[in-house]
Amino acid sequence: MDNILALFQDYTFQTVALGSALLGIISGVLGSFAVLRKQSLLGDGISHSALPGVVMSFILTGSKNTEILLLGALVSGLLSTLFIVGIVRHTRIKFDSALALVMSVFFGMGLVLLTYVQKIPNSNQAGLKRFIFGQASTLLQRDIILMIVCGIILLTLVLLFWKEFKLFTFDSDFAKSLGFSPGKLNLLLSFMIVMAIIIGLQTVGVILMSAMLITPAVAARQWTDTLRGMVTLSALFGAVSGVAGTISSSLIPKLPTGPAIVVCVSFIVLISVLFAPGRGVLHQLYRHRKNRILYKLEGGIRDVSPN
Repeated sequence: MDNILALFQDYTFQTVALGSALLGIISGVLGSFAVLRKQSLLGDGISHSALPGVVMSFILTGSKNTEILLLGALVSGLLSTLFIVGIVRHTRIKFDSALALVMSVFFGMGLVLLTYVQKIPNSNQAGLKRFIFGQASTLLQRDIILMIVCGIILLTLVLLFWKEFKLFTFDSDFAKSLGFSPGKLNLLLSFMIVMAIIIGLQTVGVILMSAMLITPAVAARQWTDTLRGMVTLSALFGAVSGVAGTISSSLIPKLPTGPAIVVCVSFIVLISVLFAPGRGVLHQLYRHRKNRILYKLEGGIRDVSPN
């Protein structure tokens, strides 16, 4: 306990924990809409597609400035999203197939560019791989400020378009009949998810970012039937797992922060799947056993009842 209290007084820990908590809140809120719209793999595709943008930004500018690299990742992520939407809209290819196609092409292109950069003479490419696996310990104060600004923008957009997103998520046909444009709402929500993914690349990397986007929402879905409750719980689970993962990586030597955060939020999912009232496995087993006992009792009453 003394070690944990000492951690909270460390400036580096405070920076990483705050950044991880912010990422958990942002990804938890937007991930709820992705889960409900059955587009959970969208985060996986976009995060993998951001890699070529990161490397290309370094090739063109020669700078490893985080803002420049994330700008390249944003452009690459938006391009992949437009490709996915365009393929689904103008061809007979389904969403999951289009997602897998675009993700594999972009991620393969990113690995090729990364290999090319490593072979350039006198090229200081050290640090680019942190966007693959994440390196939360490299978060600086300016990175936290960037996450706060982006988080405020994204959460404000969620509040402003709350009714539209809610209606579009549960009944897009009805939303269209009311005059809303499902296509524009889909693009706006996809853009917001891209932004959430981009600001989390440095913390958990392109490989684990999809888990950070989806897992808190999956856990929250087990505990509530309302969108407001799901979004709130998802943000809470994301923030708690971010701080818990940071504490774990600080106390255990050589434990990377990104995977530790994902393990923590996965543990929350396990607890939710097992113990959540209504949808939890144990609650369903209890209800099933109770129904069997009631059925047997009712059958016994019928057997002894007079004709």
